[in-house]
Amino acid sequence: MSTEDTPDDETEDIRYFVRIEQTDLDGTKSVERALSEMQGVGRRTARYIADEVGIDRRTLLGKLDDDTIDEIVELVTEFDEKAPPWMTNRARDYFTGETEHKIGNDLGIQRERDINRLKQIRAYRGLRHQRGQKVRGQRTRSTGRTEGTVAVNVEQIQQEMAEEEAE
Repeated sequence: MSTEDTPDDETEDIRYFVRIEQTDLDGTKSVERALSEMQGVGRRTARYIADEVGIDRRTLLGKLDDDTIDEIVELVTEFDEKAPPWMTNRARDYFTGETEHKIGNDLGIQRERDINRLKQIRAYRGLRHQRGQKVRGQRTRSTGRTEGTVAVNVEQIQQEMAEEEAE
C-alpha cells in the first residue's frame, strides 16, 4: 500500500519529541502521561494543566498544534501563579517564605540544598542522610541493609563435611 492510497488521518504529522522546560517529552504518549514524565509534574498536576488549557488529557501530545503546546508551556512555567497554593511543591519556602513550584533540574538542585541544610544543622533527618540510612521512619531491622553479603560456597562446605566424616 503506497502513501497515496492511505487516508489523510493515518498520514497526519506527529511530533515525536516536544520540548518543555529543558525536558524532551514523548509525543506518542497522551498529554497526561507525557507531562507526568517531567520532574516536578505528577498526574494530578498534568490533569490540571490539561483542564486549564481545555484539551482532553488522553489526546496525543505530538498531535497538538503549536498554539496549544505554547499554552501548555506557559502554564507549566507559571504554574505557581495560576494554580492553587496547595498544588505547588514548595509551599512557604524556608528561605524566601514564598510559595513556588520547581520543575526539572531546579527541583533536584533545591532538594540537594534542603538536604545539605539539614546536614549542616545536624538535624535528625540530616544525620540519617549522612549515614545513608532510611529517613522517613521505615523499619530498618530487616530491610535496608547495604553492606555486602558473605558468599557461601556450598561445594566447599560439602567437601569439608565429607572430610570430617572420613576422619
